[in-house]
Amino acid sequence: MKERLQELKEEALKKIKDSSNLKDLNDLRVSYLGKKGPITEVLRGMGKLTAEERPKIGALANTIREHIADLITEKREELEAAEVNQKLEAEKIDVTLPGRPVKTGSRHPLTKIVEEIEDLFIGMGYQVAEGPEVEKDYYNFEALNLPKGHPARDMQDSFYITEELLMRTQTSPVQARTMEKHEGKGPIKIICPGKVYRRDNDDATHSHQFTQIEGLVVDENITMADLKGTLDVFAKKMFGEDREIRLRPSFFPFTEPSVEMDISCKICAGSGCRICKQTGWIEILGAGMVHPNVLQMSGFDPKKYTGFAFGMGPERIAMLKYGIDDIRHFYTNDIRFLQQFSVQE
Repeated sequence: MKERLQELKEEALKKIKDSSNLKDLNDLRVSYLGKKGPITEVLRGMGKLTAEERPKIGALANTIREHIADLITEKREELEAAEVNQKLEAEKIDVTLPGRPVKTGSRHPLTKIVEEIEDLFIGMGYQVAEGPEVEKDYYNFEALNLPKGHPARDMQDSFYITEELLMRTQTSPVQARTMEKHEGKGPIKIICPGKVYRRDNDDATHSHQFTQIEGLVVDENITMADLKGTLDVFAKKMFGEDREIRLRPSFFPFTEPSVEMDISCKICAGSGCRICKQTGWIEILGAGMVHPNVLQMSGFDPKKYTGFAFGMGPERIAMLKYGIDDIRHFYTNDIRFLQQFSVQE
């Protein structure tokens, strides 16, 4: 029996040494140290031994079992370390290689224009005001001297939600709401940037959704000269100090008198070209003195207070400033188009 235990020991040691993976090693552990293993089988025959031989054989069996268990543990640690090293070698990276460039985004051209305009007017003492895009008919039309049935409403064919709710067609309702909050007391000096909606067919120069920035100044002794001076500063800051402006009579229900502002064509310097349709001028925005009815409906005394208002489209300004020929480029998210402005920054 002693010889059999020694044979099992030598046999187990050789197999442990030759084990090349954790699965084989675990099978060996179960095979030699399990309840049905050969060492256990030998011990079951100890009943045939004398009383003097039993403790010696038992001690020898336990020593061999512990030795085999220790060797299996050492081999497992060795195989696990080799497995980790093999994995590290396979996943090794060369930290001296140059890194891959990370593509970063940039501000949308419309966002750049809106922020530039906001910065300009904030520097002139204006505040930025906002209002809801789903607007009441009263603020979108009636408070702006456009009662129900007024023919000028047809110019702003609208997305109605109910008879009294619609997607705002202009940011002018923000002006009406702001004047109402002031309860007839000036001064007011605001710009109102935001999205507006009109039922237009989308083409190179029109969109059913676009952005608008309107301005409003209400105070005592505000005149047309204040409006002209403000617009002149705006044109020169946005398009260059050599730009000239021209005011032409026009009609808007919420201003009287009303004007449209042109700037001298940057391409031909006023001599006439395809861009300005040979006129030397490009229309840029509408403006005028706030209509007395609008002041009165908002709680202001038109005999004491006067004011001016203007409205511009950032898309049109961006198209002129960057030479963009199709308004749809702003909304199609074509990465090739947007990357051009990343380079400019």
